[in-house]
Amino acid sequence: MRRFFTIFFGMLILLTGNISYAEGDLWDNFGDQNVYGQKPVTDEEFEKALESKQKKKKKDKNIPKGEEFRQSNETDFVNNIKENLPIICISAPLRIGEEGVLPVGHYQVKGEIQNGQPRIKLYQSHYLMADFPATETNEDFDQPEINFVGLLDYNENQYKLIFGSVDFNAYAIVNIAQ
Repeated sequence: MRRFFTIFFGMLILLTGNISYAEGDLWDNFGDQNVYGQKPVTDEEFEKALESKQKKKKKDKNIPKGEEFRQSNETDFVNNIKENLPIICISAPLRIGEEGVLPVGHYQVKGEIQNGQPRIKLYQSHYLMADFPATETNEDFDQPEINFVGLLDYNENQYKLIFGSVDFNAYAIVNIAQ
């Protein structure tokens, strides 16, 4: 009985299914109907056009001319980038020398080694506002970044100005103006 139902349903599916036979390929149905107004191209014409394009390779105009960037000069490239100086907020006026006072404000900080001695310089815009002698150290003052600057309490009358960069870490003890 199972065989009968299997054969019966198989014949039913074959007789009711739409079977069609295609001649050629699907592109034959389109003929000369082209949305963009292009004419059909034969395989030979296509191969000829492809070969002519491969012979003429255009230079990429987006490649900069001049010195090639390689791994060997990567360090020079990084060192020549304009540096972004860290910024510190001075919350109390600081004594500069005998009579000078550095007012409260925001300053860009740059560390330099001059004549073998580290110095910490404070700038506003391009004006040098203060220049402190510093002590070079290997301590990173528990700072998470490589480039850092900060102002730590040292005692009642002084702050410890800390500075860190790729080149060196240093600190300077500065007096609070009274």
